[in-house]
Amino acid sequence: MWYVYILRSLKDGKFYIGCTSILQKRIDRHNNGGNVSTSRRRPLELVYSEIYTTKIEALAREKLIKNYKGGDAFKKLIAGE
Repeated sequence: MWYVYILRSLKDGKFYIGCTSILQKRIDRHNNGGNVSTSRRRPLELVYSEIYTTKIEALAREKLIKNYKGGDAFKKLIAGE
């Protein structure tokens, strides 16, 4: 299983979009400072995730979400609409 996930920084409110095969371990790595792009924005909370059967599908979805990050589609996605 592959996951596309969105984290929100509790420090600055900004979002991080990623993809992984082991979701909880990846979130823990972010919160322990193991990711350069989020290490100064800790703590982070999981606000959204999706499950895919292949890495290719997950990467394609991650790219799509990143393309509309900040727009209405992104806001609806994290709001559960």
